Amino acid sequence: MSEVKNPPSSGESGRWTRFVTARPRLSLLLALVVTALAVFAGGGAADRMGSGGWEDPGAESTYAAEALEREFPASQPNLLLLVDAGPGTAGVDDPAVAAEAERLTAQLAAEHGVVGVGSYWRTQLPTLRSEDGRQALIAARVLGDEKTTTAVLDRIDPHYRGERGPVRVSFGGPVAVQREVTTTIQEDLLRAEMIALPVTLVLLILVFGSAVAALLPLGVGIVAILGTNAVLRGLTEFTDVSVFAQNLTTALGLGLAIDYALFIVRRFREELAAGRDPVAAVGATLRTAGRTVLFSALTVAVSLSAMLFFPMYFLRSFAYAGVAVVLLAAAAALILLPAALVLLGERVNSFDLRRLWRRRRPAEVSAEPGRGWARAALLVMRRAPVFAVATTAGLLLLGLPFLGVKFGTVDDRQLPKTAESHVVQQQIRDSFPGSPGGTLTVLTEDAAGPAELAAYRERLALLPGVVRVDGPVSSANTARYAYFSLTTEGEAVGQQAQDLVGEVRGVDADFRTSVTGEAARLVDAQKAIAGKLPLSLAVVVLATLLLVFLLTGSVLIPVQAVLLNALSLTAMFGAVVWVFQEGNLSGLLSFTSTGDIETNLPVLMFCIAFGLSMDYGVFLISRIKEEYDRTGDHEGAVRTGLARTGGLITAAAVILAVVMVAIGTSRVTNTKMLGLGIALAVLMDAMVVRSLLVPAVMKLTGKATWWAPGPLRRLHERFGLSEGESLPTAAEPAAEPKSEPKPDSEPERVAAGTA
Repeated sequence: MSEVKNPPSSGESGRWTRFVTARPRLSLLLALVVTALAVFAGGGAADRMGSGGWEDPGAESTYAAEALEREFPASQPNLLLLVDAGPGTAGVDDPAVAAEAERLTAQLAAEHGVVGVGSYWRTQLPTLRSEDGRQALIAARVLGDEKTTTAVLDRIDPHYRGERGPVRVSFGGPVAVQREVTTTIQEDLLRAEMIALPVTLVLLILVFGSAVAALLPLGVGIVAILGTNAVLRGLTEFTDVSVFAQNLTTALGLGLAIDYALFIVRRFREELAAGRDPVAAVGATLRTAGRTVLFSALTVAVSLSAMLFFPMYFLRSFAYAGVAVVLLAAAAALILLPAALVLLGERVNSFDLRRLWRRRRPAEVSAEPGRGWARAALLVMRRAPVFAVATTAGLLLLGLPFLGVKFGTVDDRQLPKTAESHVVQQQIRDSFPGSPGGTLTVLTEDAAGPAELAAYRERLALLPGVVRVDGPVSSANTARYAYFSLTTEGEAVGQQAQDLVGEVRGVDADFRTSVTGEAARLVDAQKAIAGKLPLSLAVVVLATLLLVFLLTGSVLIPVQAVLLNALSLTAMFGAVVWVFQEGNLSGLLSFTSTGDIETNLPVLMFCIAFGLSMDYGVFLISRIKEEYDRTGDHEGAVRTGLARTGGLITAAAVILAVVMVAIGTSRVTNTKMLGLGIALAVLMDAMVVRSLLVPAVMKLTGKATWWAPGPLRRLHERFGLSEGESLPTAAEPAAEPKSEPKPDSEPERVAAGTA
């Protein structure tokens, strides 16, 4: 096969066609080399990522925690060794147990990077001894950031864990939880990929029929995933990146690459079926489906980039990963995929497995592609008010549980019940005489003297909800710093504790004070999100309105797109609260409910789900717009647009949902919530909003759907980039079609939704 059979058409699309098809073999070779380099560059990326990033780095609570670690390292233990007295001993006070525990305490105190080591056997504090006397704690502070503390724990682990003479030692505390979360996510991600890839391939074969065509989207996805992994590895050299972002890389890399490749390969096969040679077919495909893919990628990238406005590196990491994988998936679909299609030509239909069942059901071969979707569109438009009201009411009803959402922080209960650090923390909660509620720590700076600190202590003790005030404890390094520990009533991060944070911060003092603790970190995180949320939402909404206007030239369609996309997310948010906050289905899904939702997750899930909803919205709207421009028939355009894309969107949504469900099999609760929640949102958007609500609303708005004032019409004529007019295809016959489609080259009937 020659490199270019026919010269491409003139104009912008012709130049782009020449760019992507002039040297297809060279393009694919370069892609292979770049992918291999990405594998090398992205190696070990997960080991350099952190499992934190939930707090605002500029918040008061973060400042206080950093100062306490620097000045009072022993006051903030992040590593706990749970020592179990072995059988045959009298408990933790047994001389043999005490001797071994003292040896372990001294050994831990001598470890490099470990400070502030204390234990029950040295302090005799009752809070460090279980109520039955069979367990006690050794507490320490491991210095450094997440990567450093994990490295220290990896180094010392073999010398402490397990059976040690008359005792058994297990690790707990934030450092152990952090390490176990990272390890679990890496293992779960590998398992998710092993589940998603073969299932996705089977679904693609069912959609395309052709095994060759089915492999193309997977290839695009793999290139996007490996490329993004290399990008994230590079970013770890300059900033913190959350290990959770790798899950998004896999999910979106596969999902969006499949979406884009489905759209492009389907259109390419339509053009081939009309009798065009591969280069001409690629040119027509890029004029139509290619521009839609470009707009879709831009809208998804804008939605994900909104997380860059938030200060928490957990959210920013998802923006890094999301924008990178979207752009790489689009680039692979618009550059590498056309090159592959030029080389394959008619062979894109090779190994058509549909022949196995076509012989048994010949009636399906002659069925009009999308006939079922066309009938559904007609039914919806005939009863448009009923479908619009009923669908909207149903979605709002599903979202009602979100009105009772409670926000919280991440702890060990993210891990499965069998995880060692979770077991240790649960033992401490259940068996140790800890505080009745939570703890707040107040850092003071530059106090005049003991009398001033004592007066401040008395004011703190008078606050409602404060059970006890311990301190002040002054710094051994400088007299500038001191701190108080406040034991509080109620839940550690409950509403009472959150209210108390504000009251403590409002206590008068002639010196600087700052408050930290779980409740304080939660309050500061909520404040940071609330402060940036309006700007983030404004950017998403305005950018979406602009992009959809440039695609359609309509004023009403962009507004409809934003409102309907937001409505499609209600079921996801309602399900998140009903399942993960309230604990329904916790046994079936194997997670521990904490009674709240981590503060960052709704923002993350909104940005991802809104972007994916726009992805499908752009696919449908662009095809309706193409039909309306061609025929001027509004209702006919809606019917034909849904017929041509309904099955495709549904197939893409099912495949993406499979990938997200595979991610949702994670043993880490937040990852499970993310995967299952996004899967639900995607399915609701494709099967309810795109199939029922969009045609109903467009019927109600009629031809006013396409209206725009004169200045905006002229703006769109000058800068708009709607799909170009394709040459007549077999799927869209003109007055004089070039040729009838060959049976083996028919557009994929599963994706088109044959009746």
